[in-house]
Amino acid sequence: MDPQNQDVTHRRSDTPHDAKDAQLEQYRVHPAAKHLTTNQGVRVDDDDNSLRAGVRGPTLLEDFHFREKITHFDHERIPERVVHARGAGAYGFFEAYESMADVTCAAFLAEPGLRTPVFARFSTVAGSRGSADTVRDVRGFAVKFYTGEGNFDLVGNNMPVFFIQDGVKFPDFVHAVKPEPHNEIPQAQSAHDTLWDFVRNQPETTHMMMWLMSDRAIPRSYRMMQGFGVHTFRFVDAAGRGTFVKFHWKPRLGVHSLVWDETQKIGGLDPDFNRRDLWEAIDNGDVPEWELGVQLVAQDDEHAFDFDLLDATKLIPEELVPVRPVGRLVLNRNPDNFFAETEQVAFHTAHVVPGIDFTNDPLLQARLFSYLDTQLIRLGGPNFAQIPINRPVADVHNNQRDGHHQMRLDRGRSSYSKNTLGRGCPIVAGPDHGGYEHHQERVDGAKIKQRSPSFDDHFGQAALFWHSMADWERDHIVAAFRFELGKCDTHDIREDVVALLANVDTDLARRVGAGLGITPPTRTPAPVGEPSPALSIANNPGEGGIHTRRIAILAADGVGGDHVRAVAARLTEHGATCEVVGPRQGPLRASDDEEIEAPRSLLTMGSPLYDAVYVPGGAESVQALRGDADAREFLVQAYRHGKAIGATGEAGALLEHCAVPTDAPGVVVDADASAAFVDTFTTAIAAHRHYDRT
Repeated sequence: MDPQNQDVTHRRSDTPHDAKDAQLEQYRVHPAAKHLTTNQGVRVDDDDNSLRAGVRGPTLLEDFHFREKITHFDHERIPERVVHARGAGAYGFFEAYESMADVTCAAFLAEPGLRTPVFARFSTVAGSRGSADTVRDVRGFAVKFYTGEGNFDLVGNNMPVFFIQDGVKFPDFVHAVKPEPHNEIPQAQSAHDTLWDFVRNQPETTHMMMWLMSDRAIPRSYRMMQGFGVHTFRFVDAAGRGTFVKFHWKPRLGVHSLVWDETQKIGGLDPDFNRRDLWEAIDNGDVPEWELGVQLVAQDDEHAFDFDLLDATKLIPEELVPVRPVGRLVLNRNPDNFFAETEQVAFHTAHVVPGIDFTNDPLLQARLFSYLDTQLIRLGGPNFAQIPINRPVADVHNNQRDGHHQMRLDRGRSSYSKNTLGRGCPIVAGPDHGGYEHHQERVDGAKIKQRSPSFDDHFGQAALFWHSMADWERDHIVAAFRFELGKCDTHDIREDVVALLANVDTDLARRVGAGLGITPPTRTPAPVGEPSPALSIANNPGEGGIHTRRIAILAADGVGGDHVRAVAARLTEHGATCEVVGPRQGPLRASDDEEIEAPRSLLTMGSPLYDAVYVPGGAESVQALRGDADAREFLVQAYRHGKAIGATGEAGALLEHCAVPTDAPGVVVDADASAAFVDTFTTAIAAHRHYDRT
């Protein structure tokens, strides 16, 4: 049975990806195939030697297997995405909490418990496919809903605003943030002259630069990252009434980030850190989950704010318009083939379903053109929707024909509308049969190239963001500005950006300038209203506790085996993953003559790859670690990065030797590996970081 003829999207199911999975099954090639063949199905007798004239003679062009194999290899690469080139993806489902029929006729939001298969892709923006995961950058958060009414793509980022207001500036912004054209340096970084030269000449970037310099730009995990639709979209109900809507994804595990020094070390230790984290979590059954929420604004209230809803450099504070939870996203299956699925998935802001429409946001309007144009060049032509990962589960019937990679076998004589020879098929579906209707609104005005005056405030929400941060978040923002601007060779750029920050906050400009040897000019900063606590990472801890957190157990020969086993067992019960790291890989001799397996060594791992560190007792083990420079560095870095550190027995003396204060916040020391110790250590890990350390 053709899965496209089944309305399997809109049903409750324990395996909601069955609809899409069944569709993909016909394309899967299973590894149990018995014989190697050519693409024509001819079995190959020898795949190690090409056909040649004599043992040492020239290769013969008639070797069709060799020619096919090498030609295919020569054409394996397609153009990478200009932005969002490096990504990771997964399948799952979206489940609605309630009916949203009061504001939208979108069927996938129509019934409590309704599950829709999805594919989600997370990405960095600036870097190429080969760049590292943990760079300071915006992260893409795109979700493709395979609904019974067609595909809906919610294409967003992990930040609710963007750098520019009008899409005509997008090529300029991307050219500025990409490696500089004369020497192709630096890769996947914004810390260079051209980006900051763009910023100083484009004040509308100020709000987004505050987000980019915050810890939001260096997430601990895709699983611990918020997502936003960025733009104001429009819900449309069955009667044609519109409501403005902003989309929010909130992770169940909370919003957590790395620290800057840590990200740079991870880039060398494991450049696939975020990609690996997502894959392994799903592979281990620790499925990531986000809650979808919406901010709804009645059309009559379009102008009720001191900012413009159509301005993509602005957000609606949650304190003004609360986020209404409407469903959950669960990712529970990894792709079978990265290229075929994660690399070839094509998202487009114009992929909407009845009940969801656009607004006049000038940046959104540009994306409605640009995404399709991009897919045409990347994926070889207009039939990219027929690639398995992009195919909707809804029926597809139209008069579009031919083109590169056409895979449909359309039958019949008529390929036009209207027709009689084909009995009028396919016929348009009016509103009574689920046809998509654009929201009707009156639009008039003179043709003009001019920005609306309501877009003019470039500093008010940047100030709101700054004043909504915790003290440690402000410290990190200042350090980020200093690092980024310190990488700029042109003094005038550094000076002008500091002057720009003076429009946001006097103290911010003074602190950034102090690190660069620049005195900011005297400016009147933007007026500050009530802060928005929802903007602070500190106020988004989540409900996951220490679930899926990685704990390093630092040990050597002579380690207290009873301590290791007791603490690891209890932490595992709380959902953490414990891993023994030793001076070498393999079995370690414990003090009770039992063996403790160390799957990792200090040579290949570092504390930046873990969320916390536990050092068990055992005099011999502690003495060995004390004499190991890598072990000492492991602990010093963990402390410097604000992580929880636990020690039992003789290990407390090791912390003191490494100048790690045993009475510091998040450092838990006890003589015994008791249940009370584990409980206190667990609480310290759940806090994520302890930035109150001096």
